[in-house]
Amino acid sequence: MSARTLVVVRHAKAGHAPGLPDSERPLTPGGERDARAAGEEIRRFAPGLVLCSPSVRTRSTAELLGLDAPVEIERDIYEAYPDDLLGVLRRTDGEIASVVLVGHNPGVHELVAALTDARIDGFPPGAYAVIELDVPWEDAAPGTGRLVHLSHP
Repeated sequence: MSARTLVVVRHAKAGHAPGLPDSERPLTPGGERDARAAGEEIRRFAPGLVLCSPSVRTRSTAELLGLDAPVEIERDIYEAYPDDLLGVLRRTDGEIASVVLVGHNPGVHELVAALTDARIDGFPPGAYAVIELDVPWEDAAPGTGRLVHLSHP
């Protein structure tokens, strides 16, 4: 079996507006720019699927990445812990070799650390990590991945 590639993306920089629910926060102009730039780099991993939180800022990030892959909105990614995110990954079709997951901190930061046993000092908005896994998606678990690239906007 060939390695699987997981690209974990923290949504790009979002703004705050009084009275606006957290899930409705839009990206800032800088966040939009960062998401487009990240997409230029992430495209080389030829993702077959994008798993995305339902929030406005994550959906906008996923769209601005400009990837040629279907986007599945997964409610379980919003306000998720690493175990929740692993549950989403484990449901992924085994035929898909490369997946992008667009979510929120602290869950995405903790997921990268758990999968790779890497010490990551920060995972700011717009950051992404590329992880190789030598196990099927259904067997993704702490320690089963290798961090091959980390990018900050």
